[in-house]
Amino acid sequence: MTKLSVNINKIATLRNARGGDRPNVVQAAKDCERFGAQGITVHPRPDERHIRYRDVYDLKEVVATEFNIEGNPTPDFIQLVKDVKPEQVTLVPDAPDAITSNAGWDTIKHKDFLTQTILELKEQGIRVSIFVDPDEGMVEGAALVGTDRIELYTEAYAKGYHSSPGQAIAPYAKAALKAQQLGLGINAGHDLDLDNLKYLKNNLPELAEVSIGHALICDALYFGLENTIQLYLRQLK
Repeated sequence: MTKLSVNINKIATLRNARGGDRPNVVQAAKDCERFGAQGITVHPRPDERHIRYRDVYDLKEVVATEFNIEGNPTPDFIQLVKDVKPEQVTLVPDAPDAITSNAGWDTIKHKDFLTQTILELKEQGIRVSIFVDPDEGMVEGAALVGTDRIELYTEAYAKGYHSSPGQAIAPYAKAALKAQQLGLGINAGHDLDLDNLKYLKNNLPELAEVSIGHALICDALYFGLENTIQLYLRQLK
């Protein structure tokens, strides 16, 4: 079964909009795990507009499943990850002012930087995944820089799913096959929801983990958090 890691950034966004500590992101993470999530994902950004660096330290004390920290590998981010030592770090090439991640790494252009950064993190005993577009060349480059896994950036799949699911999934299936041949683990994330998740899972049987935040939290407004997590887990069986 593909694991579900719940991204709790949007819980922090709601908290920050009002100030104070409601909703409490630490309690939310504990509840997500209690309701069946097999991992917790956070994506701290330099402006701390949702998850704050302090949150990451606090979460490390309570997350009992897999803790996944996403982010652009700036010096501050690297130091945070070294301090916390999560089970997994996912490197994302997003600009400081990006609303959300919008592209994968050019693993050829950034080969030297990624190789050095990944080695530095793996020396800390942390599994490393890097965000990539569904491009076989970028997957080959990912293998060369030493990452353990790739996370396929699924925005294009989500956009194309309703009009032509077969066409939308095709480049992802090819990229996943290439990754499997090269010995890379496969994660996926971005714009995945209750409509498109099962088809992705069925067509990428080697998929190890999905990270889902925005859609899941939106669904929880209507269905409740516990029920929503169960609904997502069913799509991954």
